Amino acid sequence: MEKLQAKVKEWKSPITPQEKTKLYKRTLWIIILSQIFGGAGLAAGITVGALLAQEMLGAQTYAGLPTALFTLGSALTAFVIGKLTQQFGRRLGLSIGFFAGGLGAIGVVVAALFSQIWLLFLALFIYGAGTATNLQARYAGTDLANPKQRATAVSMAMVFTTFGAVAGPNLVTVMGNLAEKMNIPALAGPFILAAVAFILAGTVILVLLRPDPFIVAQQLTIVEKKKEGQQIILMKEAFDKKGVVAGAAIMVSTQIVMVAVMTMTPIHMGYHGHDLSEIGIVIAAHVAAMYLPSLITGVLVDRLGRKFMSITAGITLIAAGFFAAFGPGDSLISIMIALILLGLGWNFGLISGTALIVDSTTTETRAKTQGSVDVLIALAGASGGALSGMVVAHSSYATLSIGGGILALLLIPFVVWILKK
Repeated sequence: MEKLQAKVKEWKSPITPQEKTKLYKRTLWIIILSQIFGGAGLAAGITVGALLAQEMLGAQTYAGLPTALFTLGSALTAFVIGKLTQQFGRRLGLSIGFFAGGLGAIGVVVAALFSQIWLLFLALFIYGAGTATNLQARYAGTDLANPKQRATAVSMAMVFTTFGAVAGPNLVTVMGNLAEKMNIPALAGPFILAAVAFILAGTVILVLLRPDPFIVAQQLTIVEKKKEGQQIILMKEAFDKKGVVAGAAIMVSTQIVMVAVMTMTPIHMGYHGHDLSEIGIVIAAHVAAMYLPSLITGVLVDRLGRKFMSITAGITLIAAGFFAAFGPGDSLISIMIALILLGLGWNFGLISGTALIVDSTTTETRAKTQGSVDVLIALAGASGGALSGMVVAHSSYATLSIGGGILALLLIPFVVWILKK
């Protein structure tokens, strides 16, 4: 591997297929390890962010603000990571993003300890960097993948997020008790876990992700060197604008629906008498559905096609909206089914949309395009999070869920139209 690092650093002839396969597998394992830690970090904001804001603000109307803030923070981070990656590779961008997320989580704990609303909002914004980075890491697995393995590579990077992301919500009570022993509000406890998790994820990327897979992928676009003068002829890859638009639209719409309904579910459950441990179980099941099916989803996207699985995402989200809107609020099973379907629909949409983005871009523009698309995804999540509290406060959780189902329904004819041959 040291020989390969030297070869990449000196920009000599492209690596051999055997070296590429070896580096591809090694990169996936490094990303997998970072995703386990990163998953635990992102779960804190999902599980107790709205509850912490409600407790500190004393009102439900703005309970969606935490989600809006850390998704806005993730939007800025996605743009920055895309720029850094295009210029310096995956390693620098991802490690900086994870470290920033850890700093934001520490800020949330301090804000809760001293009851400083302004600091809470600022810290949540910075905390969003970890969320964006955890999502951006999925692209690193595709850098050295063959075209027919890209969705599977995305799924490999995502599925191991499940371990940390499911453990996080289930540790809400434990971390809450630990926080109280430290004279910190219980709802800030999960952010202690998030700080440690994000910092560990950043350390894994910074130390182990060598050589950088994106830099190697750029080198592999060189397909021929002329013997005279060693002039380089670059591979001509096609930039498919329609594919980028389709991929972005799929991920943006599924993100809005998922974030809006997910954000207000803990509040909805609390209103119907469910305790914090039950909320943690439901969110854990939801996050598991977001990531755990990824291995199967990736294979299905590669075999059945991006378009088919995008339509499947829309249908699944419609079903989620139906269960959330019409299921009994005091039924733990009904709410869990709705949130599992919500996570599954998001999973289908994210992997199929990501594969479309990778398919439709070139190595010269890929990282910047990926960062820009993830900005849109984050802004969509911020909008869904901010509006969700207002919709529920002025109408109902059922109205919010039905609205999400309608948006998912509109996705289906759009995908059919734009991806028609």
